[in-house]
Amino acid sequence: MAAPIEVSGSELEAHPEDVLKGIDGKAIEGRSLGQIAWMRLKRDKLALGGGIVVVLLIVLAIIGPWFLQDPLKFNQDLIDPTFQRPKSGFLHSGISADHWLGVEPLSGRDMLARVAEGARISLLVAFVSTVLSVTIGAILGGLAGYFGGWIDTIIGRIMDVFLAFPLLLFAIALVGVVPDEVFGLKQNALRIWVLIFVIGFFNWPYIGRIIRGQALSLREREFVDASRALGAGHLYIFFREILPNLFAPILVYSTLLIPTNILFEAALSFLGVGVIPPEPSWGGMLTLAVPTYQNTPFYMIVPGLAIFVTVMAFNLLGDGLRDALDPRAR
Repeated sequence: MAAPIEVSGSELEAHPEDVLKGIDGKAIEGRSLGQIAWMRLKRDKLALGGGIVVVLLIVLAIIGPWFLQDPLKFNQDLIDPTFQRPKSGFLHSGISADHWLGVEPLSGRDMLARVAEGARISLLVAFVSTVLSVTIGAILGGLAGYFGGWIDTIIGRIMDVFLAFPLLLFAIALVGVVPDEVFGLKQNALRIWVLIFVIGFFNWPYIGRIIRGQALSLREREFVDASRALGAGHLYIFFREILPNLFAPILVYSTLLIPTNILFEAALSFLGVGVIPPEPSWGGMLTLAVPTYQNTPFYMIVPGLAIFVTVMAFNLLGDGLRDALDPRAR
């Protein structure tokens, strides 16, 4: 009988370099927060679908005008002069191999080209106004939450004033009193920047309140106390410790604020204080579709569906990002 093999306790202990190796002998690599968030986001099929639709809309808005027809070109030969509607197509839409989404009644302009041009304007107004709102709201809300005291009181009362402001009425009145040319901008260029200013500048308190609440929590964390103990000043702590940790809620709220701004721009164009016709916009297309919807209902369906799909895609993407960036999610 063979004598038993004696193994010392030190030989039974695993060495650190062996623990960090996998089955195949390769070193185990940790995942960053971004990789973990992307892994969670990939599991959410609805969020991925919304993100794909958003990317396609952005691509359509950027390159669509270069490859599609002229959105202002009239095609009167496609319109029935008696009923003032397209001669052919489903529901008298004028859909054909040359016009995938049909043509407008009365004018015969290509609907796909006008939808792409409307997407460019809506996304431009929504993105730029959201960046303006988020920038102002993040800085002022973060300052109010971090410093507190009289700074919090002043910024809080300013937020209350902006939240009580009748934004829609103000936008209608402002467009009516704006001169024909300001700083070299006129007509639609001026209207677009007025919309960006109104939507972006007066919507910042909504995200400001959210960021203020997050900053109130972050200023009590251990890493902020450690920075103070090392002699860091308030500005350093605010811009290097507080704001970077607010990136996740800012990103999530931005994706949820963009569809709200798209709807607001469409509402202003629908009321006639947005983009000036014949330049296409989704709200303006709905306005033109109202008198003719009984004869050509498809003309109202296309811009309405474009608004619905865009808003739904951004909301699904925002919900997915919120779940992916939540450290408590599993």
